[in-house]
Amino acid sequence: MKTQKLTLLAMLAALATVGRILFSSLFYLPNVQPVSTLVIICGIWLGPVEGVILAVLSTILSNLVLGMGIWTLPQILCWGIIGLISGLIGKYRKSIPIWVLALFSAFAGYGYGLVMSLTYGTIGNHFWAYYLSGLMYDTYHAVGNIIFMVTLYPVLSKLFVRFLEKDNLTSFKSLKEVNHF
Repeated sequence: MKTQKLTLLAMLAALATVGRILFSSLFYLPNVQPVSTLVIICGIWLGPVEGVILAVLSTILSNLVLGMGIWTLPQILCWGIIGLISGLIGKYRKSIPIWVLALFSAFAGYGYGLVMSLTYGTIGNHFWAYYLSGLMYDTYHAVGNIIFMVTLYPVLSKLFVRFLEKDNLTSFKSLKEVNHF
């Protein structure tokens, strides 16, 4: 992995970490954080491995401030799965409309909640109670993901295009033909 790509991943991890801390500590918005969206965008543009790396880094770094616990590994698992899936989507699709990405990010919010409920449900044997009581928070996560995707994707995509063209790190024949907007 090139130094430029490592630097980009470090900056994205810092952005995800600060965003998660800011929205959970300062604004007190439950489950509204840019981590899922940034992992999706990173996976789509850089690949599945980089999406998983960003998921691991941002989870560990933000949990150093917000608190580590039994939820840390399931969070890494959830965001890692999101990064892996979005990386595979980005690897095989050249043009993805923003509304499809917004819909995918909403489903990722609900999927995150489902996997977290499954892990907690196996610990306490109360899956349905945990899952149903968390649906409102999953909805906050999904709506937050949509807002972050619509806001961040156009800006970050331009930066990714410049980065990938400059360093010739893309598998696309021409980034000019990639129309994500």
